[in-house]
Amino acid sequence: MLEDINGTGQCLDISRSLEKYYLSTMYTLEFIFGIIGNSVVVFGYVFCLKNWRSGNIYLFSLTVSDLAFLCTLPLLVTSYSSETWPYKITWCQVNRIFLHANLYTSILFLSFISIDRHLLMKYPFRNHFLQKRNVAVVFSIAIWVLVSLELLPMLIFIKLEDVNSTSKCMDYASSGDADQSLIYSVLLTIVGFIIPLCIMCLFYVKILNFLKSRSSQLTSALPLEKPLTLVIMAVSIFSLLFTPYHIMRNVRIASRTESWKLSPCTKNIIHVVYIVTRPVAFLNSVINPVFYFFMGDHFRDMLINKVRHIFKRPNPCYK
Repeated sequence: MLEDINGTGQCLDISRSLEKYYLSTMYTLEFIFGIIGNSVVVFGYVFCLKNWRSGNIYLFSLTVSDLAFLCTLPLLVTSYSSETWPYKITWCQVNRIFLHANLYTSILFLSFISIDRHLLMKYPFRNHFLQKRNVAVVFSIAIWVLVSLELLPMLIFIKLEDVNSTSKCMDYASSGDADQSLIYSVLLTIVGFIIPLCIMCLFYVKILNFLKSRSSQLTSALPLEKPLTLVIMAVSIFSLLFTPYHIMRNVRIASRTESWKLSPCTKNIIHVVYIVTRPVAFLNSVINPVFYFFMGDHFRDMLINKVRHIFKRPNPCYK
């Protein structure tokens, strides 16, 4: 019995240490690099891009989503490093909702970007109605509305809890009634993650097939190596980032249900793995600007030219 207690204590210490040091460190790094990268993207789109197209609208909407999420990270870092939540429950709920809103809007915007890129190859003169700017604006707004409706039930489960005489803002998978939360989490995983991911993969497969068929018709495949590599990287990276989190979130909630009898240490091991996957899932906010930089419509060239123009501008004081 003493060994079990000691083992459980070690598991608990690992979990608390990860929340205090691992989560606060990872979210701090994501905030720093994410703010820098996404700010560069916003600067590029606002000041460099003159002709906005449907794909640009989806990419810019994705940037806004990333920035909204990144602005919530300082509160998370403060709460995890101090092991307490000094604010009201409303701020706790808003913080968690924004965190998940970024996750699911990102997946949907990436899905629409994959559709837009497929249509751009199939209809290079942009004569398809889905390639119109007003349609892209409507779909972008619809994505925000849809995700907001999907996340409203989460408010029921997110709560403040007293731990060691301090108030803590519990993450979604560790708060609320586990049996009801599991049903909602599974549905959210299917609707918010699996279906959009399948759509994204489907259209990227279509893009791959198009590029391969075009490559076979050309004497040299070199011009197509870059888009082929980027398409494969896009699907692979975002699948690797999002999948572990959704698996472990559902396992974490299931481990808290009364029907699944687990030892305290096993539950804490599951909790530890779940904690590790959380900041990994939100690395997309840091990685997204990299894809803007390489996959945008001459985004890199426009940004570099704009910066050169600013620094070469003559100083009126010396005229």
